[in-house]
Amino acid sequence: MMSQSENKIKVEKLGIILQPTENKFEKKSVLNPGIYQEGNNVHIFYRAIDKEFISTVGYAKLEGPTKIIERWEKPIINIEHPHERKGIEDPRITKIDDTYYMTYVAHDGKNALVALAESKDLKHFKKRGIISPQMPYDAAATLFRGCGLKDAYFMFEAYYEEFSGKDVFIWEKDTVFFPKKINGKYAMLHRILPDIQIIYFDKFEDLMDNSYWAQYLVRLDKFVLLETEYWFEMRHIGAGAPPIETPDGWLLIFHSTESSNNGRVYRASAALLDKNNPLKVIGRLDYPLFSPEESWEKTGLVNNVVFPTGTAIFGDDLYIYYGAADKIIAVAKVSMKELIEELKTKPPKIGI
Repeated sequence: MMSQSENKIKVEKLGIILQPTENKFEKKSVLNPGIYQEGNNVHIFYRAIDKEFISTVGYAKLEGPTKIIERWEKPIINIEHPHERKGIEDPRITKIDDTYYMTYVAHDGKNALVALAESKDLKHFKKRGIISPQMPYDAAATLFRGCGLKDAYFMFEAYYEEFSGKDVFIWEKDTVFFPKKINGKYAMLHRILPDIQIIYFDKFEDLMDNSYWAQYLVRLDKFVLLETEYWFEMRHIGAGAPPIETPDGWLLIFHSTESSNNGRVYRASAALLDKNNPLKVIGRLDYPLFSPEESWEKTGLVNNVVFPTGTAIFGDDLYIYYGAADKIIAVAKVSMKELIEELKTKPPKIGI
């Protein structure tokens, strides 16, 4: 199945590659895969939801960009800790040196926090714990209230406090690592609603220390990498796949969310960041890379969703793996050269 995106870049939607099965852990849906490419093979770590809406992580392996050659009949990562008791969601994976680092959202029924797992072989993962701020929204907002942040940050604070209670921790999702150190430090993209921020650190233990986060949050406005800017992303944006290093800069595929009276619409977006200072945005599409168009993107567990979370590169073709309607996993293809050249003609807005 192929379709032409509404934008100026040719996007081929190659269709569904993974669907729910009769296996208990993934009967309801499969979605939002973390992707790691190893030569001609693509490893897929995906969120799997059972009939009780509890999430674990499933595993599949591809030969080339789309051919399934292996799929596990049980989760590769299961629930073990109280902070995961309602689910392990949306894994993203990056290799730095000789270690694979997986981030995932740990949900306990009240809080959504980012957790870390490590592996040396992509089969056995050791959980390291929570790496996002473990502090109530109100306390965090007090820290960054003196920053030059827009009102939307505080509207989301009020939203989650009303939704989950005054003691709800700051809501974190969409966390990915850069695949190499930048200026001698690890770098991580994360999302305190509604924007995408970057944090630098010397060791992963820094991210498990609330005092480290407190020092960061008082200057949060200095670390906003991408701000909501265009009509199709005015509710919020979030990092998708780990940044891809290219000769022209870091290519970032992310998701954007539009809010309307008819519900939210999730789309795929793209930006190009400076190699030595990712806070410097070289280019950013002022239109969606692709949007929900197919029936299986428009109707599902959550309607009108394309949610890109991983990529693989074969020749000049960039394959973007995404969750569709929170129900299935699909893949789209775009020319790397064409995308980067287009991004270089799209500098960010002045004064944003």
